[in-house]
Order: sequence, then structure tokens, then C-alpha cells
Amino acid sequence: QVQLMESGGGLVQTGGSLRLSCVVSRSTFSSWTLGWYRQAPGKQRELVAGITSRGITNYADSVKGRFTISRNGAQNTIYLQMQMNSLKPEDTAVYYCNKSPEPWSYWGRGTQVTVSS
Repeated sequence: QVQLMESGGGLVQTGGSLRLSCVVSRSTFSSWTLGWYRQAPGKQRELVAGITSRGITNYADSVKGRFTISRNGAQNTIYLQMQMNSLKPEDTAVYYCNKSPEPWSYWGRGTQVTVSS
């Protein structure tokens, strides 16, 4: 069973910054690739950033150069972060962490990010 707990969202103005955090806990150990996903109102959930257990990262074109994903921890608990800079109104969404690119069926509650223009 996996536990996912996201935090760090909030309301910011265009150009502002936020840092998201996630605690990923699972009873069995594996070298997971993890990612941050987001879902805006009326849109499908999308993967915006991913990071392997070795620290190799990848980003969606829409966030490249503005978002930075990182991770630490090991074994059964991983701490995932994402620094979001130069935020835009189109970044407004609920952000989730999960395994990437094939997420677990379980999702956490997410954290709301709202960017005002």
C-alpha cells in the first residue's frame, strides 16, 4: 500500500514562486521514478516533471526552465519536492505526486496552486 501526501500549494501572483513537497511511503522498496502531475479544471491530468532514483529529471515543455524537481530519502519513504518559479496563470491546477510514467492507482488529495494575473 502506498501513501502520498502533498503540501505547499497556495495563492500567488504571476511571476511568484512556490515550493511543493510530497511524502511517498510504500511498504515495499523499489527504485521508483516519481513525478509531479497537475490537473486544471476541465482538463485531463498531466505529468509535468519526473525524476528517477538516480536523479535524472525530465520536464514538460510548458514548465521547462521554470520548475525544478528534486528528491531525497531512501528505502520505504521518499521526499519529493518541486520548486516552481515564474509562475503563470496557466499553472493554476491541483498538483499531485505519484509514480511516473505509470502512476499507482491510488492518488493523494493533491495541493492547490492558484496563480492570479
